[in-house]
Amino acid sequence: MPSITGLTAAAVDSGTELRTPCLKRYRRSICATYVMLALTVAALVLAFRQLGASLVAAMAAHQWSMATDQLAFILVVALLIWGNFVYQLTRLGHLYRCAAHRPTSRENLERTYDGHARPLAILVPSYKEEIGVVLGALVSAALQEYPSRRVALLIDDPIHPEHATDVASLTALRELPQQLQALFDAAATHFIEAERGFHSRRARTTVIERRELDALAQLYRQASQRVEQWRSLVAGYTAIERLLVERVLSPLAESHRTRSAQLATMSECSMQRLAREYRRLTSLFSVSFTVFERKRYENLSHEPNKAMNLNSYLALLGGRFNEIKRGAKWFLVPAGEAPASLTVPAAEFVITLDADSILMPEYALRLVHKMCLPENECLAVAQTPYSSIPAARGSLEYVAGATTDIQYFIHQGFTAFGATFWVGANALLRVAALDDVKTHDRERGYPIVRYIQDRTPIEDTESSIDLIERGWTLHNYPERLAYSATPPDFGALLIQRRRWANGGLIILPKFIRHLLREPRWAKFIEAYFRCHYLGSIAVVNLGLLLTVTFPFDDRVNSVWLPATALPYFVLYGRDLVRIGYQWRDLASVYALNLLLIPINLGGVFKSIEQAVTRKKLPFGRTPKVLNRTAIPALYLLAEYGMLICWSLGAITDFAAHRWAHAAFAAFNAAFLGFAIYSYIGWSATVEDLRAAWRNRFRPTESLDHPLQLPIPSACNRESIILDVEPAAVDSARAA
Repeated sequence: MPSITGLTAAAVDSGTELRTPCLKRYRRSICATYVMLALTVAALVLAFRQLGASLVAAMAAHQWSMATDQLAFILVVALLIWGNFVYQLTRLGHLYRCAAHRPTSRENLERTYDGHARPLAILVPSYKEEIGVVLGALVSAALQEYPSRRVALLIDDPIHPEHATDVASLTALRELPQQLQALFDAAATHFIEAERGFHSRRARTTVIERRELDALAQLYRQASQRVEQWRSLVAGYTAIERLLVERVLSPLAESHRTRSAQLATMSECSMQRLAREYRRLTSLFSVSFTVFERKRYENLSHEPNKAMNLNSYLALLGGRFNEIKRGAKWFLVPAGEAPASLTVPAAEFVITLDADSILMPEYALRLVHKMCLPENECLAVAQTPYSSIPAARGSLEYVAGATTDIQYFIHQGFTAFGATFWVGANALLRVAALDDVKTHDRERGYPIVRYIQDRTPIEDTESSIDLIERGWTLHNYPERLAYSATPPDFGALLIQRRRWANGGLIILPKFIRHLLREPRWAKFIEAYFRCHYLGSIAVVNLGLLLTVTFPFDDRVNSVWLPATALPYFVLYGRDLVRIGYQWRDLASVYALNLLLIPINLGGVFKSIEQAVTRKKLPFGRTPKVLNRTAIPALYLLAEYGMLICWSLGAITDFAAHRWAHAAFAAFNAAFLGFAIYSYIGWSATVEDLRAAWRNRFRPTESLDHPLQLPIPSACNRESIILDVEPAAVDSARAA
């Protein structure tokens, strides 16, 4: 696994030296990181020297109680500083990777159109999603610049909803792939006929290059106009719709116009290039849509989580099946040699895409190319960790999105040290790797297959360990090619972050067993980062809670301790500015992280509960609706209890002349109060506590059905469906 020295050497070997413009662009940030690392180490040495001397003095004086407190304090500080170093080292790895990154040229990428492209399936799991949210994901998936692709919407809603609104929503969701199929078929028809005409001319006569270039230029202008037409039909009221227009439709239309101008001015062109351009034009809108509902069939998994929704469809790839009704229930059984009512084409690669996510048009083309390089035969997962969809400045969605965008740097750095984790909002998966780690089980008496583990809510993290145990590798591509929505209210964010915090401690023993099977130095470097990733939520949140809540004597304090944290916050702030935020947003991010302490610890305690009881816990799905999600009373009381405790602690510390801890507690209490006011609100607190009191004798809401509180919305849910001529659609499909 590469070290920072190895990364530098690799950059030089590939022709990237400090004198080159690309590395010059990052040299200042790299140097700043080295300086901050040195300052952190120096402050840490001085702090631990002072703390160690105090500990030795307490032990020499037989003050065992004080010595125990000091030792516990030193341990907590050491664990917190572990995260400090992980951030700075992964930042350094990310910067070196960016400096050495050379995107593959379009010429090489588009050679995919010359031969038989590897079949690709894009799977979009959906559970009770707004139609506009799913529309954005499906359109961005369908517009991938890759031939031989198909898009499957995997609906996981109850097949017989009780409420009229749920019935209408499910009906619209079921019809959406058919509507998009008609839309794309109508767009593809003209280009399919143009390619057929080119090959006909090529077979019977000499092709005149100038005429073909002019024809291609005209076709690309028409493709641009088609995409422009779709852009004008997207309402643009929601963040996802705006992102779809700004990052997908508009750039595509512009790229088609640019290609048209280039072809119009070309003086000569090879026959291979002409054929490639025609095939690319045909592939722009040639995509197959399908919809699948696993809960329609009694013999498929009904486990309420995303992993089993994906697993149920993955198990069908390359198969032919028939639907058989036995009594009141439907079953899906292999068709064998008989005619089949359901055929699922095989795929060599699969993209999993959350329904609230958007892919950039080059995502599949670039990542499949990466997978197909000879040196990447053991690459199982390639992805670009998602960035947050832009939100209104200062909102909860904006600040929570900043924490997600910073995670992008960390995950890119993990790849530099061979410690990549699959982050599940989007990923390109090699089907052969999934087959290698699949397990067989039974559910309700029926056989099921697990490709992606669902033992914990962070199924992608555990599957990462399964893959590396079998010798597969994972890779983060160093470009931002995917975006995903951030929960817009604290109730929804609570469900998401509690789920993220649940599972790391359960997976950690599996990874440690993997390390012990074949201990090597490179594995210890990998372990330094992987172990922190799996245990950091428990360590950081519990450590911060203890240091703020429980007063420590000034004799165990060190003036150098704040100096160890200062470089971390400086680099964090610089990174926020690099990705479009402001320095003042650093304070908001810190306040939000304090607010999330009870939620993160709630997820950690769920992990401990599952480890003790060995019972799988319900999967808490993040609501993606236009309503506000109510906050459970327990968490509200925990937030206000923490605020009161820290405030009273600061007052008590001042009275007891514990000046350092008093200032620390007051500082954090002020930020927590700001976060409660800004991201929860007093009126929402009263409303949710009243709702909890009224419902105290009712059954507890399941995590799959959180209480939704209505808010006004003027969202226009217009569809982007064009008029379609049925004959044209039939002609395109026949071709």
